[in-house]
Amino acid sequence: MTAQAMTNVGTPVSESFEPKIVGFLCNWCSYAGADKAGSSQTPYPPNVAVIRVMCSGRVDPQFILDAFHKGADGVMILACHPGDCHYKEGNQRAVQRYRILLGLLEQFGIEKERCKFDYVSAGEGEKFVRVITEMVDTVKGLGPLTLPVRAY
Repeated sequence: MTAQAMTNVGTPVSESFEPKIVGFLCNWCSYAGADKAGSSQTPYPPNVAVIRVMCSGRVDPQFILDAFHKGADGVMILACHPGDCHYKEGNQRAVQRYRILLGLLEQFGIEKERCKFDYVSAGEGEKFVRVITEMVDTVKGLGPLTLPVRAY
């Protein structure tokens, strides 16, 4: 293990680090999926701060960049499945923006694994738990986000 992957007390970062993740959840599907997980009392990591949006298509890439700038170690966008969008095409716009966003994140020196897009429906409480758990594990493995210092 490298010195960079160790904390000051010698504990591996992945064991001591608890990531801060921001989740943008569609009101009609993903947020309802989160509610289903909660109502069925399925445990999942508490690392995700949920932001409820009416549609994943309303998530502007600037929101993601702002979340990272304000200290998030990871960001998730959870949408309705294709064909199930309450607003017809919002989730299609969201996935198009996400693809563009990944290139933008790379230009800022942010690993693409720190931003995840997935589909979770209202009846998929178990999938919601799995997606959240996987994201927390991924970001734990990456360690805290360190944004590059601007040289201007």
